[in-house]
Amino acid sequence: MNLDTVMKWPLVYRSWMATHSAQKFRPVVAHNDLSQVRRVLDVGCGPGTNAPAFSHTDYLGIDQNVRYITQARRRHSGRFEVGDVTRLDVPTEMRFDFILVNSLLHHIDESSTRRLLSHLPTLLAKGGHVHILELVLPREYSLARALARADRGEFPRPLEEWHQMFTSSFDEIVFEPYDVRILGTTFWKMVYFKGRAKPNGQ
Repeated sequence: MNLDTVMKWPLVYRSWMATHSAQKFRPVVAHNDLSQVRRVLDVGCGPGTNAPAFSHTDYLGIDQNVRYITQARRRHSGRFEVGDVTRLDVPTEMRFDFILVNSLLHHIDESSTRRLLSHLPTLLAKGGHVHILELVLPREYSLARALARADRGEFPRPLEEWHQMFTSSFDEIVFEPYDVRILGTTFWKMVYFKGRAKPNGQ
């Protein structure tokens, strides 16, 4: 049984994420007042990893893993739906002030990533923002680069490539690289991006 198969089981995934999920989410908390958030779209929500931070909101989580969604519905408030996150079937009249994409894009190829990123602005409410957390592929050899290469996501990208992809669909507000550490050692290089829809969809 390979890593990808094992991690599709909610208990395994949740146990693994418990070691570092708070660190991964840290920039979102640092740059935003989550108490002011009203309607959330969590794209690639897994078994509800991020849901507790948004228990006070109108929350919708979408993931293509049926087991994840079943587990999320049992453990968390909010709505959880099974769906292809690269082809979001969300009515355009349903707008969100907070769209979260947490560690999803390094699992999907470039064309699917660009298609998703270009669609998300149409789902933002006026004054709303997208928030992206992603795995960075360091250019220099390091433990972080080796782990990025070993990740079950096949498409980790260098920092500059993430920046170009994000800013092609959104105006940049925050672009912040950061480290995720375990026992003082950097295991992953990450980046947090906060953006708003470009004026007139440009």
